[in-house]
Amino acid sequence: MPEIQKDETAGAKQLPSHAKVVVIGGGVVGCSILFHLAKFGWKDVVLLERDELTSGSSWHAAGQIHTISSDPNISRLQGYTIDLYKEIEETSGHSVGLHMTGGFYAASNKEWYDYLKRERSKARYMGLNQEFISPKELAERHPLIDTSQYYAALWDDQDGDLDPSGATYAFAKAARVHGAQYFTHCGVTETKQKPDGSWDVTTPKGVINAEIIVNCGGLWAREVGHMQGINIPVQPMEHHYLITEAIPEIVERMEPGGAGRLPCGIDYEANIYFRQERQGMLLGTYEPKGTPWKVAGTPWDFGHELLPPDLDRIADRLELGFERIPALANAGIKDAINGPFTFGPDGNPMIGPVPGMKNYWCAVGVMAGFCQGGGVGLTMAEWMIDGEPSIDVWAMDVARFGDWASPDWGTVKSTENYERRFVMTFPNETLPKGRMQKTTALYDRLIAKGAVMDQGFGLEHALWFADGPEDAHEEPTFERNRSFDYVAREVKAVRQAVGGIEIANFAKHEFKGAGARAYLDTILAGYVPKPGRLTLTPMLTEKGRLYGDLTVACLADDHFMLFGSGAMQEAHRRWFEKDLPDGVTYANVSDDWHGVALSGPKSRELLQRLMREDVSAEAFKFRDLRQTYVAGVPVILNRISFSGELGYEIYCRPQYLLKLASSIEEAGADLGYTWYGARALMSMRLEKGWGVWTLEFRPDFNAVESGMDAFINWNKEFVGKAATEALRDEGVARKLVTLTIDVDGIDVTGDEAILSGGDAVGYVSSGGYAHRVGKSMAMGYVATEKAAPGTVLQVEILGEMYDAEVQGAPLYDANGANMRS
Repeated sequence: MPEIQKDETAGAKQLPSHAKVVVIGGGVVGCSILFHLAKFGWKDVVLLERDELTSGSSWHAAGQIHTISSDPNISRLQGYTIDLYKEIEETSGHSVGLHMTGGFYAASNKEWYDYLKRERSKARYMGLNQEFISPKELAERHPLIDTSQYYAALWDDQDGDLDPSGATYAFAKAARVHGAQYFTHCGVTETKQKPDGSWDVTTPKGVINAEIIVNCGGLWAREVGHMQGINIPVQPMEHHYLITEAIPEIVERMEPGGAGRLPCGIDYEANIYFRQERQGMLLGTYEPKGTPWKVAGTPWDFGHELLPPDLDRIADRLELGFERIPALANAGIKDAINGPFTFGPDGNPMIGPVPGMKNYWCAVGVMAGFCQGGGVGLTMAEWMIDGEPSIDVWAMDVARFGDWASPDWGTVKSTENYERRFVMTFPNETLPKGRMQKTTALYDRLIAKGAVMDQGFGLEHALWFADGPEDAHEEPTFERNRSFDYVAREVKAVRQAVGGIEIANFAKHEFKGAGARAYLDTILAGYVPKPGRLTLTPMLTEKGRLYGDLTVACLADDHFMLFGSGAMQEAHRRWFEKDLPDGVTYANVSDDWHGVALSGPKSRELLQRLMREDVSAEAFKFRDLRQTYVAGVPVILNRISFSGELGYEIYCRPQYLLKLASSIEEAGADLGYTWYGARALMSMRLEKGWGVWTLEFRPDFNAVESGMDAFINWNKEFVGKAATEALRDEGVARKLVTLTIDVDGIDVTGDEAILSGGDAVGYVSSGGYAHRVGKSMAMGYVATEKAAPGTVLQVEILGEMYDAEVQGAPLYDANGANMRS
């Protein structure tokens, strides 16, 4: 049975009147943040816990640790977390109960075997020590397993288990060694921001003023957020695991001279995880029908309790577990644990500064706290102290959600994610729950035309178009899926005639004021255009890392619109608002402007039919913009294209979108007008060698590595200039390249290893099939010495190696004549 430890000295000191940082919540995540802040030099930091440390979810966690995650950087942080446990144990003098047994991920069908091949490929370039072992080897390492069920297993030396309470206290006591303080039985009852941006935090032991507060509330994250009017879309879920009585085979292994502790394991198809617990075993599962706990809010007086177990909910999973580990069937159940822990909508944590708030940070929804807690603490401390984390943590950034992520939506999606914890999600798969949260006026119209939709930043957008609603489906697969021919048809229409795609999901940021130009000239590394013109520019951090890939539109000398990644809109809002000067107004107006982009050789003819003004090549040049009328509605009209063809972006207010779209359809009927989706667009940009934000462009990379330095204006001062000049002058170790791959029937999906002579030299950032040139393609980062055009490398796809050649120029319309025509 899990136990809660106590530290009688934690609440004995006088609460200070001030701290640089106050961390609210004493679970493993809060204690890790406290430790890292103090270790890195911020001694004036305090943690407040309403009860004993670990009192929410940490104390009853299963304690199994592993490195595999769907996001490579989260995997890196999980590896860091596991390596950190020895340090905090030594620093604190408190045992974490660490058992580095190694662990395996078992594949009992082809799909999971393919999944594990992809994970092993990621491990190659991340430097993680993972290898496939045969069923025979698996039986030698874990003789209680019936290995006849499995194709193979992926082995990781870094997996194991620990004592959850011990690990949490080790973080807290190590933080205290470094100069931090923590107070138990000191719950926060109010947070109130002062005019100077600091916070008064009220507790039963007094008020403490903090420059920064961090919500690490765990089960109470929602309630802590509500104190400041923040709705955090996390949801506590009930979760079961069992601990068996002693198992004779394990008793024998643990005797002097015996084989020792068993490794831990995960069986994806059976939906179980398991490890040794004393002389028995621990077996956990994620129910096929999740049970949200306390949807209306977590009671403040909850803490050390467990919930009544309901084994009927997991009976089918237990049956599979007994089948695959026969010894379990004969072992009695010692304890059945059912305890709540907090899930986020996509299963990843929500960390960082909260957009729209000053000096308010959070680290919540860290459901794999003992795998990720150390990495989250590291990231948060770096972010606070240095102004940015050392690696891209977009997969965990709280800014990936906006106001659309309501509490109800959060409960629905968190439940779905819980239920799918060990369920395969394929690269081409869209998930069904929480849909239609945000739609445009064209949603029903596009569905009627056969649109297959996905959700991005809460908004429905078309992926591709089938022949009608009854045909609008696809089968999840790692290989080319049934959308392939439909996407080819869309690309052909854009190449030969004219196509249209919705652009509501692009972000729009509006700046006004006499100082707007000067501000943008500083925060953006590229050129700020003259009125009526557009430019492309990177936005960099102080350390020269990419933080934006934006199109700047100058509507007037004191009026600008920036177009960029829809997913990053709240992160960019946070970035712009943190140092906005007086006299400049800013607003995220993404939801105020919807629209349609036209692409293809007949797009000008179609546009001209809808306008009175002249849009000939001479009158409306490439990268021109106008505030004008199209189809009789007011618009911002940009002459720019991401398809590589002649094209225009037409932005209108949402209430005009239906009129605009229906007019385009009617006027373009005899020109072959076709709606197309995101998959066609992503195919066409590959042939041009154009990167995409969150894939090729993100804070893991700098402008020189990514090739975005071509858009920098070196003749001015801008954020990140000194760091970028140093990178330019010293050279970089890796470069972004475009590859063609000698493969048929399957394409890369992202994160595959790129190899040379059997050694990993890089990884694939994105890819797919390029329909206009008829080739499988990829983009990715490789060692600079391997980036020369014509270099032949290999890409690993589902365990097989395929030749890939580095390209030196775009494969389609290399000089951009189509766009500029």
